Amino acid sequence: MTAAVFVDTNVLLYARDQGEPVKRVRAKAWLDHLWRERLGRTSIQVLSEFYYNATRKLHPGMTSEDAWGRIQTYFAWGPQPVDQALLVRAHEVEQRYRLSWWDSMVVAAAQLQDCELMLTEDLQDGTVFGGVTVRSPFTLDVREPAAAYAVTPLAKPRHRPRGRPRRPHPGPPP
Repeated sequence: MTAAVFVDTNVLLYARDQGEPVKRVRAKAWLDHLWRERLGRTSIQVLSEFYYNATRKLHPGMTSEDAWGRIQTYFAWGPQPVDQALLVRAHEVEQRYRLSWWDSMVVAAAQLQDCELMLTEDLQDGTVFGGVTVRSPFTLDVREPAAAYAVTPLAKPRHRPRGRPRRPHPGPPP
C-alpha cells in the first residue's frame, strides 16, 4: 500500500483501549504500519474527539497530559484543519451522500488529503465516497496482498505479417 490512509477517532481510541484487547492489537498494528510507511493522515476534528474521549470515556482513561502528548505526535501527519475548504467540501459530501455533518467532515478531510483509504468503524465497510474507500481496520488486514497476476510473454506469430514486404532503407542520401 502506497496511498495515504485517513485514520478516524475510533481507531486511535481502540489502540489505547484495555477493554478491547483484540481490537487494540489490530488498531495498533495499523498505526504502526502507517507510521513506518509514513502514510497516516487525520484531521483536527479527529484529534479533538480523541482528546475528549480518551480523557473522559476511555476506561482506564488517559490523563490530559498523556492525551495531549499523544495528539502532539499526530501533528506529524499534518492534520486537516477545520477551515473554509473543509466546510465547503463537507457540505457537498453531506448533500451528495446524506451523511451526518460530523461524518461528512471526516470524509471531506480524507478527500482533501488525497486519501484512498479511510479506516473507521463508524461508516459502512467498503463504501466509496468520491475516491475514498471506507474500511474497518478490524476486517481489513494490514498486510498488502501480493500481486495475483503474472505477465505472459507474447507468443511468436505463426503467420507472416500482412501487407507489402518492407524493403531495406537505403540510408541517408550521399
